[in-house]
Order: sequence, then C-alpha cells, then structure tokens
Amino acid sequence: MPENQNTEWKSKWKDEYLEWICGYANAQGGKIYIGCDDEGNVIGLQNARKLLEDVPNKIRDAMGIIVGVNLFEKEGKEYLEIDVPAYPIGISCKGVYYYRSGSTRQILTGPALEAFLLRKRGVTWDNLPMPAFSLQDIDDNAVERFKQLAAKKGRIDKSVLDETKAVLMEKLHLMNGDYLTNAAMLLFSKDPEKWQLGAYVKIGYFETDAELIYQDEIHGSLLEQVDKIVELVYLKYMKARISYENMQRIERYFVPEDALREAILNALCHKQYQSGVPVQISVYEDRLYIANGGCLPEKWTLNNLMQKHASVPYNPNIAHVFYLAGFIESWGRGIEKICAACKNANVPVPEYTVNPGDIMIKFSAPEELVVRSIRPKVTEKVTEKVIENLDDKSLKILKLLVEDPGYTAVILSEKLSLSRKTISERIKKLRENKIIERVGSDRKGYWKINL
Repeated sequence: MPENQNTEWKSKWKDEYLEWICGYANAQGGKIYIGCDDEGNVIGLQNARKLLEDVPNKIRDAMGIIVGVNLFEKEGKEYLEIDVPAYPIGISCKGVYYYRSGSTRQILTGPALEAFLLRKRGVTWDNLPMPAFSLQDIDDNAVERFKQLAAKKGRIDKSVLDETKAVLMEKLHLMNGDYLTNAAMLLFSKDPEKWQLGAYVKIGYFETDAELIYQDEIHGSLLEQVDKIVELVYLKYMKARISYENMQRIERYFVPEDALREAILNALCHKQYQSGVPVQISVYEDRLYIANGGCLPEKWTLNNLMQKHASVPYNPNIAHVFYLAGFIESWGRGIEKICAACKNANVPVPEYTVNPGDIMIKFSAPEELVVRSIRPKVTEKVTEKVIENLDDKSLKILKLLVEDPGYTAVILSEKLSLSRKTISERIKKLRENKIIERVGSDRKGYWKINL
C-alpha cells in the first residue's frame, strides 16, 4: 500500500517523527510504520522490541498523549505500527503545534494557530466578544438595509425587525454575554477595519501574472460589500462579449452573475478574518480568481467540497445573518449553485484549489467569450504590423471595436465625431489589411479583431 495523507512508511525510528505524530493527532489521525521501505515492504528492525517500550514514553513526554504502538512480524522480520488517533483538543510537541495537511507537516503559528485552537474548543472567531465595539459604533444605515432585506425575504419574524437595536443584535445571536461579537462588528460597522485589519476586498486587473494594470478596494460593512463588489467587477473589470438579436443588444460575461455573487458570499462567510489578509479578486481577460484566507472544515478534502455536503460555515453567525437577509441558502448549496449557473450559461465550471493558507476558485472563459484588450502594448503590435496603412482615425476605430465588437458605423460616427463616409472608408481599410473581419450579418453580427 503506498503512502497517503494518513499513512507513512519509515525504515527506522527518528525522534523527528514525534512532530509527524503531533500533526496526525491534530488532524485526522494516521499511522506510521517503522521498519518498512517507501513502498511499504517490510525490511525489519534490529531494535523493534526496545522501540516498543521507548516510543510510547517519548510520545508521552513530548506531547502528553497515548497512542497505539504495536509490534508485528512478517517473514521473520519485525516492524512497528504507531497508530495515532485524532484528538479533540490541540496537541503540542515540546510547545510547538504541528498539523498534517495532505502529505505535508505544517507548523501552526499566529492567526492559523489561534483559529486551530478555537476550532478545537468548539468556539468560532466570529462569536468572540469585541469589548471595544459598542452599540454606538453600529451603523444605522447598515441596520436599516438588513431590515429591508430581511423583511422582503421573510425568514425572520417581522416583530423582531421592529425591536430596538440592542434587542435586534441579541435576537441575531450577535451578543456574547454583555458584549457585541466580532460578527456584529463586521456586519454592522461602517468601518470594520478600525477593529480588524484586512476586513475588505481587493480587486485587481492583470495583463500577466506579474503586470497589474489597475486595482480597487471595497470597504464598509459586509452587508454593503457584496453588491459593491459585483457591480464593480462587471462595470470596470470584466468585458462582455456583445452580440445583437434584431435591435436587442446581448451581453455575455464568462462568469455568470449568480455564480460570481455566490462565490463572493462564500469567500466572505468562510474567511479567517483574524489573518488580516483581505479577500483578493484577480481578473484577467480570460480568467478570474477569488482567493480568501481560510481552510476546509475538519476532516474535509477537496472531494468533500465538490460533492453535496452539509453547511459548515467557518463563521456561522455571519452566515446566519446573510441567510436571514436572503444572500445565501442554509443547506450548503453554494458550490452546487455556482456550478449550475456556469453550466446554464455554457461556460466551464470553476476549479477549486485548497492551499495551506487559503482557498481559491478559478473561473475560466471559453474562447468565444474572451474579449481581447487593446492597450498601448497592443497598439504597438498594430503599429508594427500595419503602421504604413493605418492613420490615427483608423486606430481610434480599432480601439472602440475592441471595447465593443458590436459597435455599428452609426455608433462609431457619434463617438468619434466623424462622418459615416469616413468611418466606412476606415473600416474598409481595416478589413483589407485583415485586421478585422465581420462575423454574422450587418444587423446581428460583430467585428472579430485579428491581433
């Protein structure tokens, strides 16, 4: 049997394996076989019986836990099995916390360690009290927006929405004892970053992985961020493929709005806010990434995430308010809805990547929905190819057609303050140079840019 996330083969014992045992205890448990090669073949141990006594003592002294250490024999060769159960509390090895993720051993420090220990205690970060945040710090506009959304959705008794601000916070489970919680601060504060760094969303447009063209930041309460993000991504960052049916203009984006909204809500609900790192949305002309600092629920893998699963939000109190406001469902159908929206729009379903410190979703554009940008760099390409044949007016027309391949001669004439005759002449020249070509009819088609 090959090695996997929960099984290791070792030819001999080394004290450094105590760290691996700690990682197993803090994760899903696992087994280490001592006296086997990398393929799991038994090669035997000279000191198996001595290790049978020493290893449990080493583990107890370093971690204070008991694991199963068993002696086995195969074809006259002895080897050990160290069977480590998953512990419900955090375990340290000589004061250091290790965690098994995939086939790697991680050292937990800082926010990651804090989140791990809270999780082991059954406590969520968003339910921790925030003594510095008071009712006076709650933004009345955010409260009013929630009331409007919740009343429209009908998932909460209307009488609750008529209560005072203090009672409403308690009814929404946003109080811990006498204090408002981290969730209350994120959801209803005008400026959450006053209390928690990184409580915002960063959006950037990239020409290449190393070339950021422009960027924006979305601030404010979580209830306000969602719509602002969606609006900005579509208005400024993503370009629609334009087509026409009779006189109707049809815009198609490679990320359907329902899918984008659900992905953003997932990121906000599952983010580890104590990391201080904002949710990051990276937009390219042919793909879009959403990355947030977070982790999967205990004992989950990527397979669990992509299959039908229960709702296990990292921040359940934030998720609860989002549910009452009608932003999300309560049945863990977020990814299912994202994939369904993409299939209905005939675009690829997204890919998920789970890294040690973050979870990333990638949306990819089918070729027919990629709208190539014409920036100065692209203009240089055009210049290299056809400088002798194009004048300034032709280049301006070309830039506009890249912005919207559905532009007609009438629209181009209005935008550039040129006569229809001049536009027609320049378009003819662009077609002769095979820089553009017409796809479809004059009424329903669009211009294809050949750069």
